[in-house]
Amino acid sequence: MTDQPEILTIGYEGCTIDGVLETLRAARVGLLLDVRAVAASRKPGFSKRQLAAGLDAAGIKYLHLQGLGTPKPGRDAVRAGHPERMEPIFREHMTSDRAQAELAQARVLARQQRCCLLCFERDHTTCHRQFVAEMIADETAQGIVHLAV
Repeated sequence: MTDQPEILTIGYEGCTIDGVLETLRAARVGLLLDVRAVAASRKPGFSKRQLAAGLDAAGIKYLHLQGLGTPKPGRDAVRAGHPERMEPIFREHMTSDRAQAELAQARVLARQQRCCLLCFERDHTTCHRQFVAEMIADETAQGIVHLAV
């Protein structure tokens, strides 16, 4: 067991920005790590600049780690109803230099403060953020908590 903060994850599917911000505040999140490959959203408040501004107003820091996002073929597989096809695509992507560098950065940050990984899918079992959280925890021995809004 470790005295390091847990790694949190959250998906905003079906949620409002106010609900997500309240959940993050209640969980005492210090830094939101946006692990979407494309930090844009049709949902109000969830595009990169709007999200960063809302988080700042809530006293939460924001960092977009684009290299930890699922590449387009993986996103397409999930949209087509085949989340099982996403995992091998994502894991191959994670062998890239950029993904490894950003994963190392996320590990350092997760040891220093209470971080939460954000992506779209409500269900973490169909989202790559679960794999990212596990990759961080494999080295840091931190617990993982999936927040529900």
